[in-house]
Amino acid sequence: MSEFLATPFGTFLLIVLQGLAVLAFVMISMVWLVYGDRKIWAAVQMRRGPNVVGPWGLLQTFADALKYVVKEIVIPAGADKFVFFLAPLLSFVLAMLTFAVIPFADGWVLANINVAILFVFAASSLEVYGVIMGGWASNSKYPFLGSLRSAAQMISYEVSIGLIIIGVIISTGSMNLSQIVLAQKGDYGLLNWYWLPHLPMVALFFISALAETNRPPFDLPEAESELVAGFMVEYSSTPYLLFMAGEYIAIWLMCALMSILFFGGWLSPIPGLPDGVLWMLAKMVFFFFMFAMVKAITPRYRYDQLMRIGWKVFLPLSGAWVVIVAFLAKFEIFGHFWARWTMGG
Repeated sequence: MSEFLATPFGTFLLIVLQGLAVLAFVMISMVWLVYGDRKIWAAVQMRRGPNVVGPWGLLQTFADALKYVVKEIVIPAGADKFVFFLAPLLSFVLAMLTFAVIPFADGWVLANINVAILFVFAASSLEVYGVIMGGWASNSKYPFLGSLRSAAQMISYEVSIGLIIIGVIISTGSMNLSQIVLAQKGDYGLLNWYWLPHLPMVALFFISALAETNRPPFDLPEAESELVAGFMVEYSSTPYLLFMAGEYIAIWLMCALMSILFFGGWLSPIPGLPDGVLWMLAKMVFFFFMFAMVKAITPRYRYDQLMRIGWKVFLPLSGAWVVIVAFLAKFEIFGHFWARWTMGG
């Protein structure tokens, strides 16, 4: 078997199978994330939520997906058909691509590249084009306004997220996500993780992730009360499903990044307990629960408030934090607390 895998065809087949495994994991996760999202909102609002299709409503998301697939695709008159269909496909594919570099355990990664952070940024930054293309190709003012909002919003908060991650890179000395996790390994469990030395930025990253993924209270591009459904208003059936899938996959990615960058990835929080993929999944599920709770309990921001927070609060704070961490790491204040790159020698 090892000889077969060493051949070009065997290597190609292995890569394809690994890619399909990652795709299956993300898609199955997305189904349960939607179900969990709706159940959490229902619990906060003291109602049942999905409870008809399947036991406890477990098959409701599958029924919704099937409904979207079999519905008729309606194309607006005057729409650019090629761009209209390309936009949701682009959003979905780019969101999926980012999981190629996400490590779920030591060695459990499709592509363990040394510039994984840059790859994630490159793919996730391009997702805004899917939104803009969808809004423009629809030939309607509501989706166009929604796409313009989304472009401004995503670009604004990408800057803050990037600066926050630079602080983590400075501490680690690497852009490899696996190395970032291993730099948090130590004898004190969760006290070795980056949430402690980078504590001020954890909250900023979480809030920026909400804005980056158009989640409430920052869902202005899809504000139903103003824009009906924002850039997706003219979409139906499978194209709409691809847009929604892309959004949930992006949220799942942010949960993975928070787990890896600040909370030790697959590392155990308690010294002595074995590390593993279950810890990584548990952390991702916890952060998704936090995403769902924020949607359930917070009112929507005005657009001017959203932009003000991004440019006048988060950008100066994250920029200042990069300078502070660089100083603390350079002069090794408190030893290796901020300078984990010196621990290897």
